[in-house]
Amino acid sequence: MGDSLPESGKTTEVLVVSLESASARRAAFAARAAGTSLAWRFFDACTGPAPGMTIDEPAIRSNKGRPMSKGEIGCYASHFSIWQDMVARGVRQAIVLEDDTVVDWAYLEPLARTDLHAEGIDYLRLYAKRPTWQRVVRRDFLQHSRAIVELVGLAYGTQGYAITLEGARRLANHCRIVRRPIDDEMDRSWAHGLPNLALYPAPILEAAIVSDIGNSRFGPKADPLYHSIRQKAWRALERARMRMLKARRLLER
Repeated sequence: MGDSLPESGKTTEVLVVSLESASARRAAFAARAAGTSLAWRFFDACTGPAPGMTIDEPAIRSNKGRPMSKGEIGCYASHFSIWQDMVARGVRQAIVLEDDTVVDWAYLEPLARTDLHAEGIDYLRLYAKRPTWQRVVRRDFLQHSRAIVELVGLAYGTQGYAITLEGARRLANHCRIVRRPIDDEMDRSWAHGLPNLALYPAPILEAAIVSDIGNSRFGPKADPLYHSIRQKAWRALERARMRMLKARRLLER
């Protein structure tokens, strides 16, 4: 079943990222969470850059073909702020959710009691928006037929994840300079070295409501920096790094 967090230590913090003004979404989430035994609280989502973040506009335009939206910057800042706060306070483990999620609390309750770092897990996705290459690394994790898989590629989404102090420290250090949206950066395990682990099947779902981030991110990649020869070469190198990581994982089997 996995090691439990010591009784004398701090329990897992459960944070729900939500705009302070999103009263309807907060009420809906609270209603869905009414039966859980876990203590949780809303984390007021950022609406602009957070202290410690540096926005590299040319890099963003090169990587995405457009500027990041205000919503994307706020999303980045929210998760970055949570990791910084974990490091500053020495929080051993947290579960981070967004307010548009439908949660299987019966699974998250034992997950919150599990010492993930002792299990060799410092970052664990609870949801992914897109299928990508994966391999099974652990079967029957806390529950029969619930597996941990490692993802290599862009799975997207920050709807929910568990993270340890070590994971927060690594991501906070890696993500100080903003070069792309936060979920893109978190997926780049070949760059920051933190395995992109995920639960399958996912214990949370994304509710079918309008995203606060907006739809501008789905527009055409029109910026000339994205189409430069230098950036095309960088994307080829990025694909090669992904392929190399996949090959290493296959050789480890």
